[in-house]
Amino acid sequence: MLWSLEIILFIFLLATAIIALEADQLLVAVVVLSVFSFLMALLFTTMGAVDVGFTEAVVGAGVTGILFVVAIHQTQNETRD
Repeated sequence: MLWSLEIILFIFLLATAIIALEADQLLVAVVVLSVFSFLMALLFTTMGAVDVGFTEAVVGAGVTGILFVVAIHQTQNETRD
């Protein structure tokens, strides 16, 4: 039964990776990459690596996502003459 859950997670991982690559806005790409990291954490957990899944959830989906959002908001969108 777990293999069917793993296949579903792999399909969602592939979909989120394609969406993140095709996103036009940076904020959308960051959110989708955070979802990708959370799905990876779920996949690690279903495979039995709970400690790796927990670390991926905290660092990959949490800290990295927040740092990317802060970096996007700190940059300026307008050009200077």
